[in-house]
Amino acid sequence: MSSAPTLPSGSRSAPAAAPREERRLAWLDALRGVGAMAVVAEHMLPWFLPSLRPYWFSLGVYGILVFFLVSGYIIPASLERHGDLRRFWVSRAFRLYPLYLAVGALVVGLAWWVPVREEVPRDGSAVAAHATMLLDVVGVGGVADTMWTLSYEMVFYLLVTALFVMRAHERSGALSVLFAGLSVVVGLSFAGALVTDGWLAYASGAVFAAGLAAVVSGRFRAAGACLLGVMALALPVLGGRVPWLGVAVLGVMFAGTAVHRWERGAAPLWPVAVTGALVAAAPLGAIESGWWWVQPDVWITTVALAAATFAGAMALRGRRLPRALTWIGLISYSLYLVHHPLLKYFVQVTGDLRRAPLPVQLSMTAAALALVLLVSALAYRFVERPMQRLGRRAVRPAAS
Repeated sequence: MSSAPTLPSGSRSAPAAAPREERRLAWLDALRGVGAMAVVAEHMLPWFLPSLRPYWFSLGVYGILVFFLVSGYIIPASLERHGDLRRFWVSRAFRLYPLYLAVGALVVGLAWWVPVREEVPRDGSAVAAHATMLLDVVGVGGVADTMWTLSYEMVFYLLVTALFVMRAHERSGALSVLFAGLSVVVGLSFAGALVTDGWLAYASGAVFAAGLAAVVSGRFRAAGACLLGVMALALPVLGGRVPWLGVAVLGVMFAGTAVHRWERGAAPLWPVAVTGALVAAAPLGAIESGWWWVQPDVWITTVALAAATFAGAMALRGRRLPRALTWIGLISYSLYLVHHPLLKYFVQVTGDLRRAPLPVQLSMTAAALALVLLVSALAYRFVERPMQRLGRRAVRPAAS
């Protein structure tokens, strides 16, 4: 979800370079658009049009796998391009936290109308877990249902930071195979989180704050980055609600990085294929695999569709893509975070639509989707973009 680099205002090539850069990254925006709409459909169909929900693959898992591949492809490349950990983390904070906190405040503020979900502890561990975004890997539910995936984005950032400091960040192919293989082993070994106490949220919060302070300030940077990396390795297994899935997600994200290195001619592609096969096999013998979406035919089809979508979009990079799809990709972070609370509020007003006549279901679906897109666009315009600009100014070198 990183933005394209901006050229200095004095550069004569800036006007011509910007459109080229936008076209170069348009396929990633299109993928984000596909992923976001798949997740929206996963949450909308059971409430509005249950008869149309597919069960031969999982729309939601497909969407988040596409998102994770995109993050794996672009995030390490963004860090390596600038080579500045402080800039990376400041930009990530301004990119992710403002809207995340705003949505959290909205959900808590309206808890008198629609109660906060039961998976959120009513104590300080929820505050600590939300502050770090490490929700799912410390066993804490997010106030908005979709926040759980941000846990793995954050774990990935911490791992990439540690690898960058240790100069091991180019071994993404080996890492993708390692995590994918580990997901198979973890699935055969653990049924759920090994640590379920709230202290894990507090302890990870303290490590997160101390480690990031060291990384961003530059003092004891190597020690701070390694501490964060060790924590990021341990949490998905120790505190993850579905340990094999969390480890598999890391394999998927490093596979995205490996694809980027292959595209540049810096690494082979075979580790990506091995990773895909291992991830597809991960839940087949897992102790905790009773959900419908990890049945072998459903899971393998979902993984294959996500991989094919990423490969297809990559094959079309540089070509003109539907503007509506790239626009949805542009607002995809807002769309991802706001849609589930909005759908809850919408259904609270309309009542249960699952047995309503089809014309009513269709009209309510169109109205809800229009509302979600409108609010997402407004959130992007008035929250995301201003905060991103502020983040860029915060890391801009002072004029000499």
